[in-house]
Amino acid sequence: MQAATAEEKELAQLIVTALNLEMTAEEIEPEAPLYGEGLGLDSVDILELSLAISKTYGVQIKSDDADNDKIFSSLRSLNQHVQQRRSK
Repeated sequence: MQAATAEEKELAQLIVTALNLEMTAEEIEPEAPLYGEGLGLDSVDILELSLAISKTYGVQIKSDDADNDKIFSSLRSLNQHVQQRRSK
């Protein structure tokens, strides 16, 4: 497994801060699932995270996006989505 990149660590920190998680950003595995098993986020967490990503990176993630399962499948996939679309 590859170690988290600097961008992934930054995004992991945003996840921890935005969702008030009782863990550190370093504890989020880049390939571990964010939703359900793994980090254990639910739909409300994903919505809050989407808002934080929008404010921080200028990337809009719509709740009805057909790719959401893929986008939020892991920190790594979320980071790739954000980096490809970021405006800030």
